[in-house]
Amino acid sequence: MANSTQAQDFDVDTETRVFHVEGMTCSACSARVEKILSDVPGVAAAHVNLALERATLTVRPTLEVDALAGPVADAGYRLTPVQDDRYEPETERGQASRDRVAMIAAIIVTLPFLLQMLSGLLQSWTGIEWHMPVYAEALAATVLQIGIGARYYRSAFHALRGGGANMDVLVALGTSSAFAYSWYLVISLGSGAAGQLYFEASAIIITLVLIGKHIETRARRSASRAIRELLAIRPVTARIRTADGTERETPVHALKVGDVVICRPGDRVAVDGVVLRGEAEVDEALITGESVPVPKYPADTAIAGSLNINGFMEIEARAVGSDSTLGRVIRLVENAQAAKPAIQRLVDRISGVFVPVVVALAVITFAGWILAGGDLETALINAVSVLVIACPCALGLATPTAIVAGAGAAARAGILVKDIESLEQAHGLTHIVFDKTGTLTEGRSVLASLVPLADRGEEELLSIAAGLQQGSEHPFARAFQLAAAGRGVSPAGVERFRSVVARGVEGEVDGTRYLLGNRRLFHETCGDTPPPDSPQSGGMSAVWLAARGDAGCEYLARFDIVDALRADAAVVVDRLRKLGVRILLVSGDAEPVVARIGSAAGVDESYGGATPEEKERIIGRLTESGAKVCMVGDGINDAPALARATVGIAMGSGTDVAMETAAITLMRPEPVLVAGAIDVSRRTIRKIKQNLFWAFIYNVIGLPLAATGFLFPALAAAMMACSSISVVLNSMTLRAWRPDS
Repeated sequence: MANSTQAQDFDVDTETRVFHVEGMTCSACSARVEKILSDVPGVAAAHVNLALERATLTVRPTLEVDALAGPVADAGYRLTPVQDDRYEPETERGQASRDRVAMIAAIIVTLPFLLQMLSGLLQSWTGIEWHMPVYAEALAATVLQIGIGARYYRSAFHALRGGGANMDVLVALGTSSAFAYSWYLVISLGSGAAGQLYFEASAIIITLVLIGKHIETRARRSASRAIRELLAIRPVTARIRTADGTERETPVHALKVGDVVICRPGDRVAVDGVVLRGEAEVDEALITGESVPVPKYPADTAIAGSLNINGFMEIEARAVGSDSTLGRVIRLVENAQAAKPAIQRLVDRISGVFVPVVVALAVITFAGWILAGGDLETALINAVSVLVIACPCALGLATPTAIVAGAGAAARAGILVKDIESLEQAHGLTHIVFDKTGTLTEGRSVLASLVPLADRGEEELLSIAAGLQQGSEHPFARAFQLAAAGRGVSPAGVERFRSVVARGVEGEVDGTRYLLGNRRLFHETCGDTPPPDSPQSGGMSAVWLAARGDAGCEYLARFDIVDALRADAAVVVDRLRKLGVRILLVSGDAEPVVARIGSAAGVDESYGGATPEEKERIIGRLTESGAKVCMVGDGINDAPALARATVGIAMGSGTDVAMETAAITLMRPEPVLVAGAIDVSRRTIRKIKQNLFWAFIYNVIGLPLAATGFLFPALAAAMMACSSISVVLNSMTLRAWRPDS
């Protein structure tokens, strides 16, 4: 997040306010808004996030909103207070709708100009040349230039006033040159100007650049949805135990440290705290990455955002709101997104030099011809030729056409690429960091092994275990059901079934009482513990089956449960290693589990027990050392790391938060597509660079010819059209791309 703090001392309390900022199009805009807000008396600090289109201000409590909104409005932007974290400004939705309507209208108005241009280019082959009526052409071009194109003039004005030159300056300059000269011809020649006008140049430029900006805006605004998805899992209300022992419902934002929060089955934990009473199994996968439910007993810690599966708990709040684990995850996503270094687009960098050079060359051309004794019309025509050939039609096409073609081909392969930043960065990645659950593994429990501990057949033991699990909703239950079905074993009939929360299950089969569960179940029921795990069961969750009689418990079998490794995990790692990257596995699961999966997949390094903050720190250390890091994950717990990474890749089978935070989403749960994403990014960036070459080679050749009078506006426009066609055709070759199977 960009930071700017006003150098002034405050002897009174301050408060934090959040605003939606409308109208920002680039990093120069966010920097300008931030400076304006920082200079307002009463503002202690201003932080403007372009990706989220938000301004976070530390201000005096008495500062009026108008005092902030006024200066921002004078600069051409709009500041709207955000009253609730879940609030989505109406202006944001309305502006997106207006932009879409403007783009569609521009496309419709531009189609006749496009047909006219193509007719002229193909005349030598078809023998047919078609022109719109002069005044109809002028009217349509004026609607586009003055109506729909007004936004480019406003943006160019703000950029120039701020001391810079962006893409909109080139658009405004180039289209205005062609537009003004065409009107000069209409006024001078009337209907005789048919075939000599350049309105199609300005019309096509405005429309194509509008399409490109629409794509960029949608990609940028998708970042804010990641925060809203994170907020969506936070409860709005919670029930607390009052001092007199009664229950009372209260808004989550009103909770205080020390409150006793009641959490029933199906509730999300509202605070970070300590369990005072009750027991439950809690799904923490969205927060910690733990792939199996975690049993909670008195004195254990509970994490905000986790889901109570099957028990009752009373939790004493130790951290609430933004200080909770979920609050920190949200804050990390915001900060990590903004902490990425602002990538100056190649086109904008070139434009910053190209615009003043072209303007200077046009002025020199005009003055040179006048001083050399040429007449006013010749000088004007040659100066306009310089401006027309420099008109950035191909520049406007270079990036969006490559993105559309490359992203379209990627989407057909199941790879959703959201923005140019991810494409720019993915081709140079040096490290790939995988989360475990749902990426290299299936994210579901399977029975890895059955170890008999008594003289019983494996089918009999599995039949009893599967029968006991028929009445359970625990994730392990499905592992037993699938294992039995796979071996053709029918689950045994069970009577007097009972589920023991956070421990296991028990029931009777043919008059014998059986227990199936973890160590705690047998310690509390039988007074002893099961036999120790074997060395081969490291990284697996053990479940024991025992028969309970008068003499105690007879242990019959040990079942090892594991998160299944994806069939193509080793292939993915091998393919990525051939691309020259180092592969890491980082997960919130237990270290033995992560080490086992990492070894089976063949990764270079494995880290277990990693919290969302630790994942983000690992990514941060790598990036600070100069590495370009890709994070591949699928859960809310991966969101900070996905945002902090150079490129975040989310599995489409994961949470919406992961997909919204990541720059690339794999729409099919096939991690082999990670290699495909890197390959398509390299090809797309290569096409963009080639396109920029074609966009400029005509200028390099044509500008000197135009300045010296060897190139008239008509030929300049033709060369400009050729550069545009070259760019489009070059981009379209990406449509044939397919990932390696």
